[in-house]
Amino acid sequence: MKPHSIFLRKECILPERLDPLTEPVGENWKLVEEITAPVLDTMIRRMGWHCMWVGRPCSRRGFGLTEEDAVEGALARALRSVARRFNAAEFVSVQAARHLGLHTAIVTLQPRQIQEHSWLDIAEERHPQTVPAR
Repeated sequence: MKPHSIFLRKECILPERLDPLTEPVGENWKLVEEITAPVLDTMIRRMGWHCMWVGRPCSRRGFGLTEEDAVEGALARALRSVARRFNAAEFVSVQAARHLGLHTAIVTLQPRQIQEHSWLDIAEERHPQTVPAR
């Protein structure tokens, strides 16, 4: 897994004509292959959509007999901890260590939201402003 890899929830809707190659990760997520978060962000914005950083990063720890097992466990826990209202997550970092023969890893993800409208557009649609008459 590379820095800035991007995970999408399986039900994440992307702009038309944007269908990146993905690999399933767990039950609810898929990893976008060959495209990093900054590149995907640019592609989405060029199509008039938005890819926003929202919330604070979430970190989770995993344990295993191998470093790979520890990282996989930490990643699974981190993905489960991303709030349901967010449809994407960017891989920020992994820290791995070994203590007394047991491998540990901490994976950090940044929740992201991909959507057609900006928050401001949605607010304007729900609450149109009235202009006072002069």
